[in-house]
Amino acid sequence: MQTVYQAVRISEHVYWVGAIDWNVRDFHGYATKSGTTYNAYLVMAEKPTLIDTVRKQFSDEMFSRIASVIDPAEIRYIISNHSEQDHSGSLSLAIERIQPERIYASKMGKKALGEIFHVDGVTAVADGETVSLGDATLTFLETKMLHWPDSMFTYLAEDRLLFSQDGFGMHLATAERFADQLDDSLLEYEGGRYYANILWPYSHLILKLLDRVKALDLAIDIVAPDHGPVWSEDTGRIMDLYARWASAEPSRRALIIYDTMWKNTERMALAIAEGLQREDIPFKVMSLSGNHRSDIAYELFHAGAIFVGSPTLNNNVFPTVIDVLTYLKGLKPRNLVGAAFGSYGWSGESVGQVEAILREMKVGLVSEGIKARNAPDAEVIARCLSLGEAVKKTWDEMQS
Repeated sequence: MQTVYQAVRISEHVYWVGAIDWNVRDFHGYATKSGTTYNAYLVMAEKPTLIDTVRKQFSDEMFSRIASVIDPAEIRYIISNHSEQDHSGSLSLAIERIQPERIYASKMGKKALGEIFHVDGVTAVADGETVSLGDATLTFLETKMLHWPDSMFTYLAEDRLLFSQDGFGMHLATAERFADQLDDSLLEYEGGRYYANILWPYSHLILKLLDRVKALDLAIDIVAPDHGPVWSEDTGRIMDLYARWASAEPSRRALIIYDTMWKNTERMALAIAEGLQREDIPFKVMSLSGNHRSDIAYELFHAGAIFVGSPTLNNNVFPTVIDVLTYLKGLKPRNLVGAAFGSYGWSGESVGQVEAILREMKVGLVSEGIKARNAPDAEVIARCLSLGEAVKKTWDEMQS
């Protein structure tokens, strides 16, 4: 096999042998405008071991990187930390080419690999179980629902390295393999977008996981996720960011999202923005005709109030609005207040429907839904302006 791609050494025993996807722009509904990487790792021990694989169409790149270090046929073990196809899509090819002695996965991982890829012969490992590679030891840590039932971490004690599958990662295509080679603001932004769109619903589990890792007293010098750069200089930084993000501290920042047909709902949105500004409340206004749902999720991730505006179309919420609300509801945001608003020409059902969804999301409503028949009149504009004062009062009461 011609070696086109080179592996990158990330520790004494470990090489990155993954693939860079510069062009992917959609990842099951999440806009990956910066591309991504599929990170696989080769542990060069007495029993060489492959940790995860890559998306199927990138298998040649992975095998090329492996071949720059070792003949793939010399690999003895394969570890599957997560069965989703961006990490296990090349697993069947790897098994066929490598003929490993053992394939390890969690109990749920074994089941998933059998159902998704029809892979047989997987050895299920228990939480806390260890596997010897001869001169190195792997320990497995179950991380159920972070973010699939099969998910687990693998810890390489000799290199103080944590293979964290979908934890601590980001969708970012870059030639740099290490986080310290990238700008801090870029890391926090892309890491935050990734967390908000993928891991946000599991924040309570992440807090428990962070506590558990701390209690286990694992020495972690390197965090190697399945997407994005490797954390090798300051692993505490990404751990601290996850602790802050998972805690879902209430934020005095507002987000206004809306769509509009004849600019009437937009006029209401801008009046709400003016009311927030009068109360010195930071805010962002985002039209759903020009912003992707995953960017909306990222902004809501940093907000404590949400205002949702929709015109009525065919007795229903406008399509773009129901799309984003469905997406946000699935992310299970917490500690939000807000209100619904919108204009209509005839029946005006959309505001009540939006309000019902906000209640399902456990958003504390600071006002009844604000409706305008056709263009908003002075009374409607005044009610929109008053939402800034209502939000500030609600936040003050929550803190007192």
